[in-house]
Amino acid sequence: MSWKTRNRSFYYQGAPEPEDLVLPPAETALLCIDVQNYGMELHDDPAERERWAPFHERMHGTVIPRLRSLQDSFRAAGIDVIHARIACLLEDGRDRSLSQKMPGWNNLLMPLTSEASQIVPELAPAPGEIVVTKTTDSALTGTNLRLVLSNMGIRNVVVAGIYTDQCVSSTVRSLADESFNVVVVEDCCAAGTDALHQHELEVINMIYCHVVRSDELRAIMGLD
Repeated sequence: MSWKTRNRSFYYQGAPEPEDLVLPPAETALLCIDVQNYGMELHDDPAERERWAPFHERMHGTVIPRLRSLQDSFRAAGIDVIHARIACLLEDGRDRSLSQKMPGWNNLLMPLTSEASQIVPELAPAPGEIVVTKTTDSALTGTNLRLVLSNMGIRNVVVAGIYTDQCVSSTVRSLADESFNVVVVEDCCAAGTDALHQHELEVINMIYCHVVRSDELRAIMGLD
């Protein structure tokens, strides 16, 4: 089964197959979202560590190595790689959006210089690559990224990172609303569980983006 027929929601079960993707290098960028140290920390609580074990296994075994390989391929082809990360500009976090202040798991207080807010070393930006810092889930809403992409002549944004059902999804929806063509790389993303990841891919596919595997994207773009 190809990307044209996978990951279909209830709404698109009988829809025609989409046209072939055309992603000219000069009009395309890879956007890597929120693969930061905070998300890779192991919990002190043994029960929580066990509960999150499948996520960490997916990150270390699939997402990080495949996304790093994709970054390298984009760079080798002269295609822009852009990074987004969550961090607050003020030490007390007053500049964060409401979604980053709500009690519970999503209550993140990570100043710019904190170790937790840094992108994981394996996926660190190369010299000269754009890094945007956001205080919202969406990398578009919380930064000047829309203007930057437009200034660069980018029309197609390839999205990867975490979490599929949160910051990735929010960014994809924002990009789509601004009329960018969006492609999500399914094996370069993860959510807290595989079920959440898969469900969100089905929700956003064919309306806000097209969902592909990294090997399919390489074939489409002619990447090594």
